[in-house]
Amino acid sequence: MSDLRIRAAGPDDLDAVLAFWKTAAEGTSISDDRSGVERLVARDPEALLVAERDGELVGTVIAGFDGWRASLYRLAVHPDARRTGVAMALLRAAEERFAALGGRRADAMVLNRNELAHLAWHAAGYAPQPEWSRWVKPLTD
Repeated sequence: MSDLRIRAAGPDDLDAVLAFWKTAAEGTSISDDRSGVERLVARDPEALLVAERDGELVGTVIAGFDGWRASLYRLAVHPDARRTGVAMALLRAAEERFAALGGRRADAMVLNRNELAHLAWHAAGYAPQPEWSRWVKPLTD
């Protein structure tokens, strides 16, 4: 895994990340656009982590921390790089970030229908919380 590099994405990476999500991420979000990701990186420059192998983008995770909650979004690994440790390396980097910031628990948003992702999250030590329900209201049309 020594050839894998994890780093924070910068403004120059955003178009590549958005294109990557179309290939590697399951589903899309209302905020999966240039302005949404620009706001994320401007507000928290260390939140969007990317994994690269041989200079190619192979994975992402958003590790957001608001001072109270540590939240994980957009864990995505290129189909050709799955089951090679990329997701685990991204999650370790996110968890290290949270610990350094004082985070005490990480919550992940995972689509119910994405059973492959459920396996990866479980392998990383995460568990579904059936007593919680996620309620969502889009703030824009």
